[in-house]
Amino acid sequence: MKHNEIEEMELIISKFLMIGVLVSAFITFVGFIMLVVTGSSGYRGNVYPTSPIKILEGAFELKSYAVILTGLLILIITPVLRVGVSIIVFMKEKDYLYVKITSFVFIILIISFVLGKVE
Repeated sequence: MKHNEIEEMELIISKFLMIGVLVSAFITFVGFIMLVVTGSSGYRGNVYPTSPIKILEGAFELKSYAVILTGLLILIITPVLRVGVSIIVFMKEKDYLYVKITSFVFIILIISFVLGKVE
């Protein structure tokens, strides 16, 4: 891969990270505004969503707390997706050592999300 192509891929990755952070901040801010305006999290008592599916369901129901958590989920997922994009970049560069290393890191991240449990 030529030097210009590498710089272009780095710009794409940095823009991807920036967009992920901005989208996350926007969604979190919208959820916060909803919380302030309504004065309610959208949930009764001390019951809150703890799984990504429940969080997304609550966000689609426009529950302010779930909207905030959706923004935070996007913030958490953004660098993980960046690792996935890096695998593709290294494959295009034919840098197979880094493809293997980055793939290993990506698998560890995915396993940590699957095995992680919030109670």
